[in-house]
Amino acid sequence: MSEVKETVPLEIECSIEKALSVIGGKWSFLVLRELFEGVKRFGELQKAISNISPKALTDTLRHLESNGVLNRTVHATVPVTVEYSLTEKGQSLHTIIKEMKYWGSYWA
Repeated sequence: MSEVKETVPLEIECSIEKALSVIGGKWSFLVLRELFEGVKRFGELQKAISNISPKALTDTLRHLESNGVLNRTVHATVPVTVEYSLTEKGQSLHTIIKEMKYWGSYWA
């Protein structure tokens, strides 16, 4: 009688899934678009991205920061000034997002 062996499902990480998990949700692309232009403060980002709530913006910024995509710089002023800028990792997304923009203008 032959022995039946159980197989363990093989988990292969998809690089697209990994990239999307670093970038995050739908607001991340718009935040990145703004930061490609340079350093921005929270209020500037909120004004530039229509319909984003303060909570959604805060969550998006925290996600991008925790994934090494942006830097959060706090200046000891009164009131405190917080600025956001892209890291080298974040800047490297520029080409990809520009291509998505071209694709969207052509096909969407």
